[in-house]
Amino acid sequence: MITIIGAGPIGLACGIALKQRNLPFRIIDKGCLVNSVFHYPTNMTFFSTSDRLEIGGVPFISHGTKPTRREALEYYRRVAESYELPLQLYEEVRDVRGEDGRFTVSTDKGTYDSSKVIISSGFYGLPHRMNVPGEDLPKVMHYYDEPHPYAFMKVLVVGAGNSAVDVALESFRCGSEVTMVVREPHIKESVKYWVRPDIENRIREGSIRAYFNSEMVEIREKEVVVRTPEGIRTIENDFVMAMTGYEPDFSLLERIGIRFEGEERIPRHHEQTHESNVPGVYLAGVVCGGLNTSKWFIENARMHAEKIAEGILTQLKSGG
Repeated sequence: MITIIGAGPIGLACGIALKQRNLPFRIIDKGCLVNSVFHYPTNMTFFSTSDRLEIGGVPFISHGTKPTRREALEYYRRVAESYELPLQLYEEVRDVRGEDGRFTVSTDKGTYDSSKVIISSGFYGLPHRMNVPGEDLPKVMHYYDEPHPYAFMKVLVVGAGNSAVDVALESFRCGSEVTMVVREPHIKESVKYWVRPDIENRIREGSIRAYFNSEMVEIREKEVVVRTPEGIRTIENDFVMAMTGYEPDFSLLERIGIRFEGEERIPRHHEQTHESNVPGVYLAGVVCGGLNTSKWFIENARMHAEKIAEGILTQLKSGG
């Protein structure tokens, strides 16, 4: 039995690839099916077209050119049903012990014997922290769902990527007074091309106030302190939306014994088989990029599943 840790799109793709080779497996996830996609903003539209998000040969038909979060959730449910994938959801893996061919996977609900382990845990678990006083106040949000709770409130958005821009625009159109704090001198080039003119025009006309080349200094109950090129500014504030990005939780990988390389902390793995430095433990998806979470997406990480499944099959056939 092979254990896949993570029921995101790439974890599901790994399960499908194993099933197509008649290799028994289970998929365990601490959250719901495609948990990261579920936690995307409610009104989010993907950058990619639906065909590039497909796995297992199941067609993904969306109403528009770019699929929505809701359509993606429906699609991945349909994939799981079509392949009858063995899912163990809301079960957190605590540890993996043993050696290739004889692993014990421990979760908060039980222990399981496993011949191989595939880790496809994504990166949505830990937000990048700003490390400023007041960051732990209830008014600070590192995750965003929809704009309604912030209607008619003073909202400060930290960041200049897709998430920050979406939050700023949606909140503005819901009646929020929106201010952006951006470390860079401009909105990021990676922002979706159909959204970028919108945010730039709102900033230019003054509907959304933006401080560029700026950073947070302190967060207080009713205000925030920002360092700008013109000096320190104190701004009245009700909510801080810290769209500062996320990073993988490396704690499980570290306990297993996986080594990391370079400043980006890339987990050591073979490029062809995706087997890590720990024999019998494989890495798939975003986690392969370490802290560089923009290297791997659903679109370009789908092939990891085929590489891993074929590598395991070849090894088993050779008696490994």
